[in-house]
Amino acid sequence: MQASVLAQGVQFSSSDYAVVSVVAVIALIALAIGFFLRQQVLAADEGTQNMRDIGKAVQEGASAFLQRQFRTLAPFIVIVFLVLLALPADNWGERIARSIAFVFGALFSMSIGGLGMNLATKANIRVAAASTKPGGRDEGARIAFRTGGVVGMATVGLGLLGASVVVLIFVENAPKVLEGFGLGAALLAMFMRVGGGIFTKAADVGADLVGKVEQGIPEDDPRNAATIADNVGDNVGDCAGMAADLFESYAVMLVAALILGSVAFGTLGLTYPLIVPAIGVLTAIIGVFITRTREGENALKAINRSFYISAGISLVLTIIAAFVYLPSSFTELPGVNAASVGDLVAAGNPARIAAIAVAIGIVLAIIILALTGYYTGTEDKPVKDVGTSSLTGAATVILAGISVGFESAVYTAIVIGAAVYGAFLLSGSVIVALFAVAMAGTGLLTTVGVIVAMDTFGPVSDNAQGIAEMSGDVDEKAAEILTELDAVGNTTKAITKGIAIATAVLAATALFGSYNDAIRQGYESVGSQLTNDIYNITSPNTLVGVVLGAAVVFMFSGLAINAVSRAAGAVVYEVRRQFNSIPGIMEYKAGGGEAGRPQYGRVVDLCTRDALRELATPGLLAILAPITVGFGLGVGPLAGYLGGAIAAGTLMAVFLANSGGAWDNAKKLVEDGNHGGKGSDAHEATIIGDTVGDPFKDTAGPSINPLIKVMNLVSVLIAPAVVALSIGPSANPAIRIPIAVVALLGIVVAVYVSKRRSTAIADSNTDAPTPETVSS
Repeated sequence: MQASVLAQGVQFSSSDYAVVSVVAVIALIALAIGFFLRQQVLAADEGTQNMRDIGKAVQEGASAFLQRQFRTLAPFIVIVFLVLLALPADNWGERIARSIAFVFGALFSMSIGGLGMNLATKANIRVAAASTKPGGRDEGARIAFRTGGVVGMATVGLGLLGASVVVLIFVENAPKVLEGFGLGAALLAMFMRVGGGIFTKAADVGADLVGKVEQGIPEDDPRNAATIADNVGDNVGDCAGMAADLFESYAVMLVAALILGSVAFGTLGLTYPLIVPAIGVLTAIIGVFITRTREGENALKAINRSFYISAGISLVLTIIAAFVYLPSSFTELPGVNAASVGDLVAAGNPARIAAIAVAIGIVLAIIILALTGYYTGTEDKPVKDVGTSSLTGAATVILAGISVGFESAVYTAIVIGAAVYGAFLLSGSVIVALFAVAMAGTGLLTTVGVIVAMDTFGPVSDNAQGIAEMSGDVDEKAAEILTELDAVGNTTKAITKGIAIATAVLAATALFGSYNDAIRQGYESVGSQLTNDIYNITSPNTLVGVVLGAAVVFMFSGLAINAVSRAAGAVVYEVRRQFNSIPGIMEYKAGGGEAGRPQYGRVVDLCTRDALRELATPGLLAILAPITVGFGLGVGPLAGYLGGAIAAGTLMAVFLANSGGAWDNAKKLVEDGNHGGKGSDAHEATIIGDTVGDPFKDTAGPSINPLIKVMNLVSVLIAPAVVALSIGPSANPAIRIPIAVVALLGIVVAVYVSKRRSTAIADSNTDAPTPETVSS
């Protein structure tokens, strides 16, 4: 990679400080708007006493799980903090700042997840209550979407605030400090995605297999002991997990943009990447407030309309900002290096490059929304075909869903690839082209406030339907409204997963460029020159790296799905036991006292235990695998490893998410009265398909997003050490190889323990927790 086209040591001007300060103020405004929306949501009616009692049980279960998860992760955060202190940096001040930024990134990610979950568990009963009143569909949709708006404002507010404050304090050293911030956000998001995903799908699968398939009772019937755990899981998985996921995407994308921007654009490269998401904050506020359903209109159309409007406003404003704020020539940038005139001429027009790159990202978000909606929406051919396949049994449902996932992965990958390549072609300078890729990702994230709102809409509406059904306090019309909102929520969740995947790929690609720059700096520090043949894909060692990167994605996905399988087995056995051993359980009704009441807390504890004990292996795999490849095989194979992980991760994540989404909505299609309706053989077939798809779309698939970013950030952080121990006077195989061996042994032991761990099915009859209430 070529060196920076700018002179070193460029200082911030007073106008630069003013711009970043304004961005920080906009971030604070986003947080204030979020607080205002939260008060609006909490002002709504909480419904009947039965609804409130059920909602309280869900709140307590979700809070207990997150608290235990955070306590479990606390020692891990301390260990990574100390490791970051040991990794190379220009000075100890930078090491300390990077480690502290890591802690703040982790805490912000945890806070976003906790906020999303906490409010969602309070909004669900309010949506259920709204459905019983005149205009209930519109009011329920408004409450659910504004709940997501709160989380969206917190996501963009904290992400932008963290980045802008670091830039104000550290200026040109901000990108290196922000590497820690991004790693903290990504690592915690991955753990929350994995842990929450295992919890929610263990409960969901167990509830469906015993309740709907074996006992033939409705999905959220109060007689099913797993129903409370299922509703808890919606919040700890979809709300807490996705909120943290999108926050870390936001943070990591800003990190990548600032790293590359500081090299390509100097001080303007540290300010313009903050201006773009600041514009996104303003348009997100507009998008949340204009989301209203019209009479007789499906809520999905209203939500999509708001997304398109906010995206369009972002597109116009970011283009204006580029041409107003950036010069038309690289020679006009502050602190230009006169020795690089040839590179500057080839680089192109900075304003035009930035404007087009951001536009590419915004358009990509729009296309992904439409593409994912097509493959997972109930009104489109793919899901209808999966529904029709239910007439011939569960096997054909599964085959049809897999086909949808494979096909959609290809088209999504092509669209994302076209966006990356289109951004890369904007400049003849490699570093500027990579910065353009990062700016495309930043452009996509101008929509993230509305995206988070769309995602949170899903679990809130799902919970609302479940609480309404468990309470027995809604009439047929209200039930139809909640069923419609739930189906819309399934689609919005699938759409946001697609956009999150696109964001992850753009962020990982930009971080790939950051890795290359870190390697270049490492070579320069030992007096050597980085050459392109180091990354030659025809070299066997680099190709081995590509294969290993793809293999880790498959291993990670397998571990996540297997964890759900084990945990779901425990739930199945426990729910069966309760149906067989609790007298009067089949006659139990909500609010009917303790006689025949299922032991809901026992299932919540089972899911919590199994989810938390599965966290270590995926986390160790994400951190130790790049260390093994980097120190064991070198910088070239590590570059190949990252490329393989990005490619396989893109396809795998889309395949898993869209297959699961198609199966879920095919089930909804049948439940709406198609192909025999509820209780038919076709319905049972789609339940099986949905059960298979649950860990696909809500555990393994979404967890791949933070996985590839964690691996990229770890690679960026270890790159200088890998170079220092590989070439030059400090080269020392006696240190480098043992590091790789120890990391590899860590992976082997973690996977071995995971595979050898006594299955949850066996544990369910030996060491399962004693019966207790959720609150205890």
